[in-house]
Amino acid sequence: MSAPGSRALPDASRRSERSRRAIFDAALALVSENGYAKTTVEGIAARAGVGKQTIYRWWPSRAAVLLDAFLDLQARAAEAAGGGSGSEIPDTGDLAADLKRVLRATVDEMNDPVFEAPTRALAAEGIVDPDLGARFTAALLEPQLQHYARRVEAAREAGDVDPGTDARLAVELLVGPLHHRWIHRTLPLTHAYADALVDHVLRGLAPRG
Repeated sequence: MSAPGSRALPDASRRSERSRRAIFDAALALVSENGYAKTTVEGIAARAGVGKQTIYRWWPSRAAVLLDAFLDLQARAAEAAGGGSGSEIPDTGDLAADLKRVLRATVDEMNDPVFEAPTRALAAEGIVDPDLGARFTAALLEPQLQHYARRVEAAREAGDVDPGTDARLAVELLVGPLHHRWIHRTLPLTHAYADALVDHVLRGLAPRG
């Protein structure tokens, strides 16, 4: 309890969290509005209302800021949807339905401007910055792929797919074409396309009888 007449000291951790949140919001907004090439640390600092050195004290580059901002965005979106970032794919006993549900959700996210701009920026930057690309893969992509793989493994154990199915390869057959169409914009990314991918892949994985 503070002594009479004294003033409470500011909460440094709370102030830092407010600054961090403002930086994340600024980075995501600027990438969506101007594109990654025109987004700078100076611009992020100005939009967030912090000094440039505040950003460099926590992150080495604009790409690192954007990656943490995007991971935070993903975590908040997962929490709002009723699950954590580590949520597994539900096993309803219907593999096709389970995969279609999660693939449709992925399509929705890829088509959402809030997610699309930072994802494209990070995918492109990860090609020229191997360390950033490795962190992006380890923090976001690989855990998602593992969710798919565990669901396929459960289906294999239940006899719903061929016992010789390579779960990781099956997952790549599902998500690879999705990302190819999204990256190269060859054709629209739709729920119908996601459903067709699941149907085609599962025909190839059906138990041989």
